[in-house]
Amino acid sequence: MRQAPSHRYRGLSLLVGLVVSAISLPAFAAGDASTANVFLWTGVMLLVGKIGGLVERWKQPAVLGELLAGVLLGNLTLLGIEAVEAIKHDPIESFLAQLGVVILLFQVGLESDISTMRKVGKAAFIVACVGVVAPFALGTLAAGPLLFPDLSWNGYLFLGATLTATSVGITGRVFKDMGRLQTPEAQIILGAAVIDDVIGLVILAVVSAIVTTGAVDVLSTLWIIVKAVLFLAGAIVIGQYSARFLGRQLSRIHTGSGMKLTLALSFCLILSWLAFLIGLAPIVGAFAAGLVLDSVVLKNFADPEINDAVRAAVTDSDDATRARIDDVLKRHSKHHLDELIAPIGHLVVPLFFVYTGMQVDVSVLADPHAIMVALVITAVAFAGKLISGYFAGPVDKWLVGWGMAPRGEVGLIFAVVGKQLGVVGDEEFSVIVIMVMLTTLLTPVVLAKLIARKTAATATA
Repeated sequence: MRQAPSHRYRGLSLLVGLVVSAISLPAFAAGDASTANVFLWTGVMLLVGKIGGLVERWKQPAVLGELLAGVLLGNLTLLGIEAVEAIKHDPIESFLAQLGVVILLFQVGLESDISTMRKVGKAAFIVACVGVVAPFALGTLAAGPLLFPDLSWNGYLFLGATLTATSVGITGRVFKDMGRLQTPEAQIILGAAVIDDVIGLVILAVVSAIVTTGAVDVLSTLWIIVKAVLFLAGAIVIGQYSARFLGRQLSRIHTGSGMKLTLALSFCLILSWLAFLIGLAPIVGAFAAGLVLDSVVLKNFADPEINDAVRAAVTDSDDATRARIDDVLKRHSKHHLDELIAPIGHLVVPLFFVYTGMQVDVSVLADPHAIMVALVITAVAFAGKLISGYFAGPVDKWLVGWGMAPRGEVGLIFAVVGKQLGVVGDEEFSVIVIMVMLTTLLTPVVLAKLIARKTAATATA
């Protein structure tokens, strides 16, 4: 018998009540937040992030729920709960959020494949380039000056850079859920999104360096671009050899999963530091580390322990069964590093999204002008990506354009960097986050309808 909604959500209501009670307690503490308070707040942020995951029941990505949870948590001052303000400026929580975004980009790099990036084809490359240039130009030269006349030129650059992002995870999930992942449109979108990420990271590096150094002349900008490209290329080429060398040396000490995880995290953090050292964003180094380790076969390390147990369990099976199981285990071993990193991502990545949502000042939306600006920016964000679909070739251009539309976590990363550099104010930051949430929320709905319509048209043809 199906449980009534009131009974089904009784436990959830109790959990929410406990979280609210925990939030209220630090309000009575005097002085600065202690280490114990940081423990409390980290636990609360993780809990509210997971409660926000309820949006997945409505076929929405978890990142949207984590953002919304952060927005609610960060604006509890409107209800008279002042304790939350301390966490917005706590250096430890800020560090954990930054670690989360580094791990996130590392995971994106691990999930990307250099060989696949070489094979995506002309259409994906053109779609990616147009999908970056069009929204960047619209944001920097049109929407920015018209909607934020008091914003600096560097602020316009960051606004345009934020609009260039594409979240491949959101689009990929929609196509996968509908069984259309192998269609030409899906392959072009996924390939273009990977290239889009690389170009976007280069743009972020260029814009960040321009803001930091104040250099805006052509030669300085070209040097920043060359430096970013050389870093990515050098990290991939040299990094592959150094990762193999480190792998061989560390495997002589121990071949277990712990050593493999240590190699991966150390490589990620060191490359992130090197990127920062030469004036690039640390996430550029993290992404490069993921690309490198994704192409390095860690053959000197032992297989996951479960592999030996499964092989022993099927010893008496027929040859065909053993062959199928061995194929599955090989794929498992290939993605073992992703699985080792995943629990760390589950810990720190939601902290980044919740912390980012907490920076949104809902009170600015009481201004009708701010609401109008957010809607216009969202329309510009959609238009910039829909233009790219026109250059997709002999496929469903409308479907490709909408597939490139969700901004997701990458757009948030750009906005956070701009806020940290002081070129994006509170109102602009809130508007950008709302744009990210709207593109994240609306795109899956539109894509599902477009895919269903195309599938029906193909079936009747």
